[in-house]
This record gives sequence, C-alpha cells and structure tokens, in this order.
Amino acid sequence: MVTFACHTGRMCRFVQLRVVVVLAAAGCLWGCGVELATPGALAIGIGAATLPALGRTVPDVFVSVLRNQDCSLVRVEQGKSYCREPDPPPEPPMLCTRSLANVDCWSNPQALTGAVRAVADGPTKLTPAQEAYRTRGWFW
Repeated sequence: MVTFACHTGRMCRFVQLRVVVVLAAAGCLWGCGVELATPGALAIGIGAATLPALGRTVPDVFVSVLRNQDCSLVRVEQGKSYCREPDPPPEPPMLCTRSLANVDCWSNPQALTGAVRAVADGPTKLTPAQEAYRTRGWFW
C-alpha cells in the first residue's frame, strides 16, 4: 500500500483516495489497447498520476525528498519559488493593560517598569507541536 506523510488524518485519506482513483483510471487504459508495460507509457502514466495526486511531478518528488522541502513546478507556475520556505516564527503578542478609561496595548512589554497585569492571560509562544508543524518538512 502507498503511504504518505500527512499531518492530518483526513487529508492523508484524501490523498490516498486520489492515488487509488488515478491508478484505477490508468488500469482502464488496458481496455483501449494501450501497452502499459513499455517504459515510455509507464513513465507517462506515473507522471500523469503524481501531478493530480501529489501536486508535483516525479522529479519534484525526488527533489522534495532530497531537500526535505515542498518543491513543485506547480508553485513556479503560480509565481512562487520552486521550494516552499519554512513559515517565519510568529511575532510575539502585544501586552494589553487596563488604564483608567480604556485598554492600552504595548508592543514592547520589557520597556514597562514595575509589575503590570495583562488584560488577558494567553499563550505567548508556540507549543512544541505547533513549532514542529511550522518547521515541518515535506516528506518526514
């Protein structure tokens, strides 16, 4: 069975279903008298199957695995770079405090003197799982 490195189970099942449908459609070509055993026809069939199923061509798959990045000619066609750059880390959240009549937000909380109490106590950095997803590679 073909397996893929997916980050969500729903998306992984979707990709596997697309591969099965494309391979089943390629199998129907035998009824049209197409010889799938020839190397040229096999390469064309594999290339035709990988582009809709994975969003990249066969050479793109090899480059993506070797560089551990999301590389695709489809990205170039969309005006993007060949390989997807990792997402930048998020900016630290602003610190909002209460004043007499409203709420003041500070982009540099280290500049404040004394003890300040934030209006909302939320996370100030990514969890390890969020950081792993942000810096993920394409294949592993």
